[in-house]
Amino acid sequence: MAFDKKLLEIVACPVCKGTLEYDKESQQLICKFDKLAYPITEGIPVLLENRATALVTE
Repeated sequence: MAFDKKLLEIVACPVCKGTLEYDKESQQLICKFDKLAYPITEGIPVLLENRATALVTE
């Protein structure tokens, strides 16, 4: 099941309430402010802070 990009208009980061960006390659929603990535499972974003992974900055 593919992620519906229209959801980006209504979902927000559960930590900072900021906007999220869709990363199609890794199937994640990214919060650049908090440097967190939320997984998308079977087309459904899992917006739980304990399921987020920290983004590695290089």
